[in-house]
Amino acid sequence: MIVKRAGRRLVVISAVPAAVFLTLGLSGPALADEGKAYQIDLAQLNDSGSRGTVMLSLKGKQLTVRIESEGMVPGQPSAQHLHGSTKGHDFHCPDASDDTNGDGILNNTEATVDYGDINISLTTSGETKATSGLAVERMPVADKAGKLSYQRTITVGQDVVDHIKDLHVVQHGIDRNDNDKYDFDGAGKSELDPKLPQEATAPTNCGEVKGAAVGSIPVGAIETGGGSPEDAAVPLATTAGAAVLAYAAMAGAMTLLRKRATVSPGPTRTEEDAA
Repeated sequence: MIVKRAGRRLVVISAVPAAVFLTLGLSGPALADEGKAYQIDLAQLNDSGSRGTVMLSLKGKQLTVRIESEGMVPGQPSAQHLHGSTKGHDFHCPDASDDTNGDGILNNTEATVDYGDINISLTTSGETKATSGLAVERMPVADKAGKLSYQRTITVGQDVVDHIKDLHVVQHGIDRNDNDKYDFDGAGKSELDPKLPQEATAPTNCGEVKGAAVGSIPVGAIETGGGSPEDAAVPLATTAGAAVLAYAAMAGAMTLLRKRATVSPGPTRTEEDAA
């Protein structure tokens, strides 16, 4: 696998632009009180036009995740996760060159090779296991302008605390035919489940923790990270075939997408809670 990693710099909280805190509705002192904090800038995938900012704040084993993104599909749920490794392996965000089948869509099977398996599912409530990766009924929904706000505090394991800079955020959901919904006309069927539109499962953006150190490149199967012991992640992709089977096991929740022409916007911000 060819590693396409740009140079990184460590972000110190005092050096983070004030505009970032204003965007997230946060202040510097508030973040400082919560312990260590890390910034992630989300960049578009699949020419989605999506972008955003993520702040990860650690206080002990309490991880607070704040996301503000735009360019999402209006009124549609966005599956979102922390991907990467808690074992020192090197995963990173993919780019268009990872579209190995040349169909013009970077799908999950292709992208997982680069950004690794799900470590934590960034749901709005309930469990955050990898098996909740496509629990769209518990994922945040973009508003009518395609903006998405998310905040939640969850308990993580020591492995996540120790390797937080090796993790990164990925959001999913694209709109190839610009009709403000997930459908089969835009990009055909998902490679994970032919009953689902590709638009619903393809990654829309990705961002890495700034200042992360380059680890070793895993050899062979994709290595899965872990959350807290009770919320330990499970492998979702050891090969392309395994990825399909694992995601398909969760695809029942996604069937509701096929029953909606559009999804009525729900609350765009969750109350901070503990998993």
